Amino acid sequence: MQISDSLTPEDYQVIREMLDTLPNSDISLQEIWQLMDKVWDDIGCNNNDLAQEKITAFYKHPIWLLNGFFIEQHELSLQHRHAISDWIVQNLNNGNGSVLDFGGGFGTLARIVANKSNLLKIDIYEPYPNNFAVSQCRDYPLISFVADLSNKYDCLVSTDVLEHVSDPLELFGQMIKSVNLNGYLIIANCFYPVIKCHLPSTFHFRYSFDQFAEVMGLKIIGFCEGSHATIYQKISTQPQNWRKIRRMEKWSQSLFAWREFDNQYLLPWRNRFKRLLGDPVGTINQISQKFS
Repeated sequence: MQISDSLTPEDYQVIREMLDTLPNSDISLQEIWQLMDKVWDDIGCNNNDLAQEKITAFYKHPIWLLNGFFIEQHELSLQHRHAISDWIVQNLNNGNGSVLDFGGGFGTLARIVANKSNLLKIDIYEPYPNNFAVSQCRDYPLISFVADLSNKYDCLVSTDVLEHVSDPLELFGQMIKSVNLNGYLIIANCFYPVIKCHLPSTFHFRYSFDQFAEVMGLKIIGFCEGSHATIYQKISTQPQNWRKIRRMEKWSQSLFAWREFDNQYLLPWRNRFKRLLGDPVGTINQISQKFS
């Protein structure tokens, strides 16, 4: 993996030491996750008992610089970002408008969008900005790092952010508020335990997130083809009904264990039954072949 020599000596040394623990130079996504988990444990973070000073230290650690370098050299990660950027350029006011990359970190997506359009104004909101990431965007006059959400945007992008926070709905509400009416939100979530910094308290949203999006004034447009993101459109400016939203959240939490059981054990049998009804001869032949 190629690492920039423009890093601070301290960051460069930490990253080299992490890479030296791996068996070869062709680092995989799973190995990035393993390194993240090791940093999480070394700092003493606990995803069931969050200590803010430790969380801050984790997200300021050079592991996230390494993750940025990895994304820019990982085919699938780049494919997802190119798919999102293509949708933005093709659908946002004929390539003219404003975009917020929420949690944009390394600035990869913002730079990809800027390379495809010289009209779009792109802000990056990153709670833990790194000086190197900021420097990578200095040659792009339409890219800015912002410290708050005081502006309104025609499109907001958030990839793999909400599973990292203790109250995804509160943050999602802030995202929605920062988008203009009829504007778009492109959201990619990973409410799964692939790494330790994905908080277990958020996992129930993997079954219910779209329901919350609709209640919070969004229309589901569909998947962003070629990526893992979903596109939503803001169709209401009515204040959020937080009493209803929090009531829905409790239901989502209480139903999570049942939905997991249903997804793992019952859904496969329902799908087999549907196939049997739709194509009884073909299904029976498939079953026969398995046991022949």
